[in-house]
Amino acid sequence: MKRNIIRVGLSLMAVLFSAVTALAQAPNAAPVDNNKGMAYIAAVVGFAIAAGLCGLGQSRVASAACEGMARNPSAYNRVQLALILGLAFIETLVIFTFVVVLIRVPAP
Repeated sequence: MKRNIIRVGLSLMAVLFSAVTALAQAPNAAPVDNNKGMAYIAAVVGFAIAAGLCGLGQSRVASAACEGMARNPSAYNRVQLALILGLAFIETLVIFTFVVVLIRVPAP
């Protein structure tokens, strides 16, 4: 276990220190923005992760609600209310992510 921690630490330090020279620029040079394509890719990947995790969260909520209604049919109304409220909160997170993507990604 200790050996793995040392390996991970050394690998992380090597990666971090090797990136320093790649990000260097001349002191008086004007900043160049060549990362517009990367911004689009990062936005798409971030939104895809948020949407995928939203789907997993919604499936877990629906599964738990179905199990709860099957175990106690008399609590159907309360479980259904909690299900709809939980699904609305989960979907709201994806909508917020979509709004942030639209705000942060510059128009072409």
